[in-house]
Amino acid sequence: MLLLDGTPDRRRGVLPNPTAHAVAGAHPRRFLAADAVDVVQLPAVEGPQSALAYLQHAAAVPGPLLVWVTGRLMVPARRGGELHLALPGSTPATVRYTGLPWAWLLRTLQAHAGPVLLMADLEADPAARPHVVNGAGSGELAEGVPLFGVVNPVPPAPAREAGPYTRALIEALQTGDPHAGPVLDVPTVHRRALLAAGSGPDTVPLQWGTPGPVLANVAAAARPHPQPGPADGQASSWRPAPLPPPASLRQPEPAPVRTPDPGPAPAAAPVPAPAPAQDDLLPAILAAAHAGRHNEAAAMAAAGEQQALRRYGPDSPEAGLWVEVRADLARMAGDHSRAAELWMTAAAARFGRSGPADGEALAALKRAHYCWQHSGDQARRLAPALLALWERVPGGEGAAGHIRAHLQEVEENAPPTVAR
Repeated sequence: MLLLDGTPDRRRGVLPNPTAHAVAGAHPRRFLAADAVDVVQLPAVEGPQSALAYLQHAAAVPGPLLVWVTGRLMVPARRGGELHLALPGSTPATVRYTGLPWAWLLRTLQAHAGPVLLMADLEADPAARPHVVNGAGSGELAEGVPLFGVVNPVPPAPAREAGPYTRALIEALQTGDPHAGPVLDVPTVHRRALLAAGSGPDTVPLQWGTPGPVLANVAAAARPHPQPGPADGQASSWRPAPLPPPASLRQPEPAPVRTPDPGPAPAAAPVPAPAPAQDDLLPAILAAAHAGRHNEAAAMAAAGEQQALRRYGPDSPEAGLWVEVRADLARMAGDHSRAAELWMTAAAARFGRSGPADGEALAALKRAHYCWQHSGDQARRLAPALLALWERVPGGEGAAGHIRAHLQEVEENAPPTVAR
């Protein structure tokens, strides 16, 4: 999932586009219909080549791809006609060189091998609006890429909150459809958002193409799944299952499964970074990690954590997010025992703040369990701390039993002690 902010106004300073900020703050990992999700936010990216590089990297990754674009569309003042997504410093006079051509975005997404979806909550200046209207009607604005969203006129003053379409869409994604399967129907969600947003007469709705299985239905993921009881040998046959959705922003959700399972580890560090300066670190950290420069990525993450510690304190959610970043970097580097320790630290901190029924705390504990399963010789050392955490979780008997069974197996297979 790629969040692309095309905000041209440098006067916003460190404040991000409020629409992009709302998406990043909504824990968007759960929006994508995949077991493991990379989320990369590009706030105020500098230059079209940088934006294109991130797009090409995202398009090269297999699996479903969701690109969420906000900001402003422009056409060059001279030799106009080609739509561009404005980037920092873009004006009609400079956008030809400083903005991202919309055709580049479409061409890159066309090359993606898996399901793809382009969501947009954009504004268009008066010169760009005719191109938007014509392109939305003819399909040229999509060029075969499934495209859903809205384009509105440029407001008289910069908006201080997310656009109504994005707010309604986030609400629909966080609620899901209790009557649908694991994947949401994009046109239905889009129509719900349009209706809830109350779009005005100048709003250009975007709906083109038939997306594949891209958007996850959190309501389906939250349904209880039957688990075998103790008589069925639960502890010995217990296996990971996909993670449930994290808690919403408004209130924590109880763990929906009677026997929580750790599930696969996510592929990326959390998106909602603690501070704007640290937001800028995340793309560089992920790029270094994916390139195999794990020490460099860990050093940058440690620097981000130190900033959060100084600014917010050791018990703050902001500092806790950097522990989770470091945990996932350790997993990416193959150090699963260290990753398990850090995820346990993160889970314990979330338990302390929100209680063991908090969805994000449970997700952190499941990631710790996943990494513990791959920690090799260190598993026995880490097991007691992990077991203690699971014993605090309502319905955590299955996971706790799995750990106890492992410890018993290790004990039974240990070489006998020779008495002297």
